[in-house]
Amino acid sequence: MAPEAAPRPTRAELRVAAREQSRAQRRGAAKAATRTALLRVALPSVAALGVAAAAAVTVQGEADQQRAEAAGRIPEQTTAAGAADNAGAPHTEAAQAAQQALAAGDAAQASRGDARQPLSASQGGADSAGQTADQAPPERPKISMPVALHGLGETFGAAGTHWAKRHTGIDFPVDGGTAVMAVTDGTIRTQWNPSYGYMTILKMADGTEAWYCHLRSYKIRKGTVKAGDVIAYVGSSGNSTGPHLHFEIRPAGGGAPVDPLPWFLTHGLDPR
Repeated sequence: MAPEAAPRPTRAELRVAAREQSRAQRRGAAKAATRTALLRVALPSVAALGVAAAAAVTVQGEADQQRAEAAGRIPEQTTAAGAADNAGAPHTEAAQAAQQALAAGDAAQASRGDARQPLSASQGGADSAGQTADQAPPERPKISMPVALHGLGETFGAAGTHWAKRHTGIDFPVDGGTAVMAVTDGTIRTQWNPSYGYMTILKMADGTEAWYCHLRSYKIRKGTVKAGDVIAYVGSSGNSTGPHLHFEIRPAGGGAPVDPLPWFLTHGLDPR
């Protein structure tokens, strides 16, 4: 028995099949257009990623170079072209961006180098100041005034009712409590005398003695002193009419007192 022949499609069925095929073709064309658009958008993004990767490599290279310079060695330079190749991006735009970043880094590094030059000069000034501060202090004077204020009252050899014969020293009319200083290096001792009151005697290396009389009090009663050391304070003790310092110079061996003014002048001091 022969098989039955398949029925032939009607015209209506042929029109429906044609419409379905047309729709499928349009859908395929739309998908192809979408893929093309996506590829066009993605390609610039890949290029941008390449530029960013090249810039990142350049910045990292600069940081490595600065650390190596601080450690005393120079690392191998990373080139802009190599950074673009490693990033897998288009070479032209990535290399240009990397070169611009590297040039900017070199300019910044040069500016920092220029800024360090004045710093070395300022450090030199600081060293000079330190050397000035380390200089030795001035030497102590070998001869000093007995009081800071110049000016004399009664002078050596003056006559008057206050002395049995003549005035045996020079008087400094200063206020009570004024500091009295050693006129030179030596050793001192203190004592009381009815005429001189509280007194300090400074004995010099050659035996010459300096007498400080009519004192109020002592700062140093005995021992070694240097020129300019404060040893006592001015008063009006003993045979005195008011606060002042009576100062005498007596030669070695207990001789008669001599005029202290020439002694001061000989040593470059003028108490007048």
